[in-house]
Amino acid sequence: MQFKTFGKTICISIILFFAAPLIQLYGEPLSEQTSQYHFPPLIQSIRFDNNIEYCNIKIPLDRQEIKERLEKEMLLALWSRPQVILWIKRAAKFFPHVEKILKEHGLPLDLRYVPLIESALRPHATSSKNAVGYWQFIKSTGKHYGLRIDSKVDERRNIFKSTHAACKYLKDLEKQFGSYLLALSAYNMGEYGLKGEIKAQNTDDFFSLYLPLQTQRYIFKMVSAKLILENQQLYGFSLNKSDLYPLFAFDKVSVESDFPIPIALIAQSADTPFKAIKDYNPELRGYSLGKGGNTILIPKGKAKGFKKSFAVRYKNWEKTVKTRFHVVKTGESLIRIAKKHQISLSSLLKLNNLSVKGVIHPGDRLVIE
Repeated sequence: MQFKTFGKTICISIILFFAAPLIQLYGEPLSEQTSQYHFPPLIQSIRFDNNIEYCNIKIPLDRQEIKERLEKEMLLALWSRPQVILWIKRAAKFFPHVEKILKEHGLPLDLRYVPLIESALRPHATSSKNAVGYWQFIKSTGKHYGLRIDSKVDERRNIFKSTHAACKYLKDLEKQFGSYLLALSAYNMGEYGLKGEIKAQNTDDFFSLYLPLQTQRYIFKMVSAKLILENQQLYGFSLNKSDLYPLFAFDKVSVESDFPIPIALIAQSADTPFKAIKDYNPELRGYSLGKGGNTILIPKGKAKGFKKSFAVRYKNWEKTVKTRFHVVKTGESLIRIAKKHQISLSSLLKLNNLSVKGVIHPGDRLVIE
């Protein structure tokens, strides 16, 4: 059907867009152009096999209430097909690394779906409670499990270090509660909160506990993600290998300096854009690396010639910046130093990756230009 007016064409497009999920409900193609793609009926998608397991624990779908909870999460996930496609594409990029670390810690591979649900595998994901990164650690828990979180680095955004930390945390929770389902519940709502609910309700059976609504949904979201990603074509997702994001591949380089090093210097030495260094190392905050030793990821293949290029560039850079540093003396404050060198306090803070509450000590070197 064709219309002469532009407005009517838009209306028909909108109608077809919102009608698509309803047509999908009955499993019928939208047109000749879309008939090559198979979208299974939504009702078929929630006719589950009774042998579904998560972390080697059988989901008791013979209990109506449990079945309803899983049906809800499956339907909501399948309704958001763009999000599922991004799950699949990002999983190809990061899951092999996550799985390797899970194996090192002797943990079930089903736990790989935790960062998928927590952050959709996005390093900069931040919750309303200031949980950050792939595994959504709050600051105190992240630091407790060895993650560096300060004005220069936030390792919650590092896929490798945050996964190791999450494994340690989940192992402790499983040891404490005796079940991965309870461990994940504690991961979501807090261990003290879960302890209180177990005591108040006099049961440690996950499927019988009445928990906060977010936590009640948490496990079933991961079960749904597992079902969809492990049976993609069954649920109407037919991605080619070329559709997937490539495996996150990189080279590692190490640099050392008595001064904070501009990240731009690393990028130039690796013959790659500044943005690439930030993307490969999302844990880095600001525009420079702290003094001392640093290990940085750079695009695969860029390590060749890096050491020689960096040595030359660093030597030239060092000559130009030695006079641009201020050595902190006893009794000096950031405000006083900024005034002395006639720069704004905000510029001084930015140049040194400091906050207003940043602490300086006698002997520290501060960049002033």
